[in-house]
Formats: sequence, structure tokens, C-alpha cells
Amino acid sequence: MKSQRRGIDERALFVISVAAELAGVHPQTLRMYERKGLIRPQRTQGNTRRYSQADIEIVRLIQELTQERGMNLAGAEMVLQLQQQLEQAQERMERLRREAMELQQQLVENLERIRKAQQTALVPLRNAQPPFRVDKRGGR
Repeated sequence: MKSQRRGIDERALFVISVAAELAGVHPQTLRMYERKGLIRPQRTQGNTRRYSQADIEIVRLIQELTQERGMNLAGAEMVLQLQQQLEQAQERMERLRREAMELQQQLVENLERIRKAQQTALVPLRNAQPPFRVDKRGGR
């Protein structure tokens, strides 16, 4: 489970012993978290685990939830999933906000073009009449 938090390095740089030390856990804990699907370290061509700073942050959060807040691993997993869903929703909301701003800008530009077209029209658009009249029977 990868964290998508902004600013956290996703590059897999650390071997298991260094990652365990940075996270404050035993290397076997990292292996167990991997078996349970809580973290997914990258692998080298030689199948050596490599951990990123994001992986280490996830391990620290799991430790906080289980050691300091009394949660079991299933609860910690649920918290991680909810956190990931929240981050995805926030990213989607940000994309939608940007799209709405772009559409608003396009609307402003189109309204300005229409305003200019009205000013230069030979016949003002508000007084313009269709060149013919259509009756209800379909004739002119």
C-alpha cells in the first residue's frame, strides 16, 4: 500500500536493514507487513527488497496505530485504506477544481467575444428579427 502524500519520496533507496532502523522496527516486522500487504517494497533484479521513504512513513504510522493507539493490524490496514481513499478523493477534487476554473475562464472569454460581436453587428442582436416567419403549419 503506497502513500500518495505530496512531498514523500517514492524512490526505493533503502535495503531492509536500513529501512528497519529508520522506521524503528525489526527487519522481520517489515517482512510481516509485506506478507500482510501493508507495504509493498520494490525489488531489485536480484529480488532484494528496496524501501522508499514513503514505505518507512507507512511503517511508522502502523507502529503508532498499533503501539500507541491500541489498534490491531486489521484496524491499521483499514486506516491506511481510508487514508489512501481520502488522498485519491482530494486529488480528484483538485482536478475538478482546476477544470471548473478553466471552464469558467472559457466562459468569460466566450462572453467577451459575444459582447464584442454585438457591438460591431450591423443590426444589434437584441433587435434582430429572423428574415422570415414560420407558421405553425410548417410554411413561411
